[in-house]
Order: sequence, then C-alpha cells, then structure tokens
Amino acid sequence: MMVAVAAGSFVGTHFLLSHPLRAPLLKALGNGGFMVVYSLVAVATIGWMAHAYKSAPATAPLWEVGDGLWALATLVMLVASILLMGSLIGNPALPGPVADAPAQARGVFAITRHPMMWAMALWGVAHILVFPVAANICLALAIIVLALVGAALQDKKKERLQAERWRAWESRTGFWPFAAIAAGKARFGGFRPHDWAGGLAIWLLASWGHIPGAGVAAGIWRWF
Repeated sequence: MMVAVAAGSFVGTHFLLSHPLRAPLLKALGNGGFMVVYSLVAVATIGWMAHAYKSAPATAPLWEVGDGLWALATLVMLVASILLMGSLIGNPALPGPVADAPAQARGVFAITRHPMMWAMALWGVAHILVFPVAANICLALAIIVLALVGAALQDKKKERLQAERWRAWESRTGFWPFAAIAAGKARFGGFRPHDWAGGLAIWLLASWGHIPGAGVAAGIWRWF
C-alpha cells in the first residue's frame, strides 16, 4: 500500500506541476523558482517511492516465471532500448520548437511519435512479466501510466502551443506503436546506426547491471 501511495504521489505531482499548476507557478516564482520547486518535489517523491519499495514486505508472485517469460521480457527490453536511443536525437517531442520535425517519419518515429515514452512503458511491462510481486507491480504501473498518459498530455500541450507544426507531425506519425505504418502514413525502416547500435549496447549493459545491482541475471545473461 505504501508503494502504491508513494508511486501515485510521484506520478500525480508530476502531472500537476507539468500541466495545471505550471503556468501559475511560473508566474509567481519565475522559471528558476519553478524549476527549484519541481526538482524538490520530484526528488522527494522518488526518494519516498524508492524507500517504500525497499521496505515493502515480500509477497508471493502472482504467476510462475519461467524461461518463456524471461525470453519475452528480454525481447521487449531490446525493443525498448532501441526506442529509447532513437528518441534522443531528432525527437520533435523533446522540449523546444518543432521546427526540425522531419518531412517523413522514419526509424523509431515511424513506429511511434513518442518512442521515449513507449520505451519507459515497455520497461514497466517487462518488469511486471518477470517479477510479478505487489510492490514491483505498483511501481511498474506507475511508470507505465506516467509514460503513456504523459505522452497523451504532451500531444495536447504541443497542439496548443505549436498547433500547425505539431499537427503536421501528428499527421505523419502515430501515438500507438505501428499505427502510422498500418495506416500507410509511415513506412517501417530508416533506422540510424545509433538507434540499433546504441540500443543494443544499452540493452546488454543494463541487463548485465542486474547481476551486481540486484543479484539477478537478466536478459541474455540468464543463459550465458
């Protein structure tokens, strides 16, 4: 319960400060003051969530986790890693103007308009699959909600602030993975070297990090 409350506070305060409270706080505190408040709230709620997670009592897993689920989660995390690395360069959804939005969605952006957010959501899905205990499910669901609801709210915000440019980008992309490809608005392919090479590297390194960090062999390291 404490993990759920802490996770809900983390997600809720993020949405409040990013949307309805942003304008009045910016007016009252200025950009610098707002960033201080935002950072303090984020650090406090993340710290609370981490402490609650670490202190949560052990519970039985909701289902048995075998090699099949581990293999599925490993593939999901590879896709998430490629989406994440591809989202770091040339992403119109990042803060700032949409002036550099490409004429055609390619690579990770052909898959989804929000590759970074979907990478976070897929991280949550993968971790629920292989560690289905109450505390972990609460934390992972919070990340999934933060990512996907945050992406939808980001669309609304961009439509309001940069209507013409963002709507043009929306017309060439899709919110849901592969929706734009299925609708014929984008074509699969056009991945840049840093998309797949960087994604592969972070996938290998992050999954290996579970061994010293959590004492659990994750990803392909379970079999090698």
